[in-house]
Amino acid sequence: MKPHHIREVLLTAEQIQNRVDALVGEMADGCRGTDCVMIGILRGSFIFLADLVRELYRHEVHPRIDFMTLESYGGGTESSGVVRVAKDVGLNLAGTAVLVVDDILDTGRTLSFARQHLLTLGARTVRTCALLDKPARRVVPFQADYVGFTIADRFVVGYGLDYDGRYRELPHIACVTFPGKAQET
Repeated sequence: MKPHHIREVLLTAEQIQNRVDALVGEMADGCRGTDCVMIGILRGSFIFLADLVRELYRHEVHPRIDFMTLESYGGGTESSGVVRVAKDVGLNLAGTAVLVVDDILDTGRTLSFARQHLLTLGARTVRTCALLDKPARRVVPFQADYVGFTIADRFVVGYGLDYDGRYRELPHIACVTFPGKAQET
């Protein structure tokens, strides 16, 4: 692991919770009355997905939940450019309305791949939700249906996001700085 610092809080726990509440307000009607399946992309989405599901319950929405693991980063800070399924969903998705939840929309490769993959598994519709969107890093033209926050090109951790498996437990989102490396703003 490279030497790094985590000092700057980009999004507080309160800001995140307020946005989660607003997102659920936006998506609840689309999930109600359908065979809705929420699929979290592991590992980064697990905290975000849990908060979304708990809030959807308050709106009387009861989706089925599953997870899939897609890999493109390994232990680094840059995407390899190749997305692969490490663990697929276990539910039968035939005819379902799927909502894919991911921690960050960066290059666009992962969510674009997930959407296409889930459609091939028989999902009737696939909508996407990303906690964070970094449009400056987009390589594949893709826009999530629901976005928590749009951020600059900074490497961030917390609220499920990690650096080499660490910092997922932070209740907020913070910027990682690497000494001697110019930081984006």
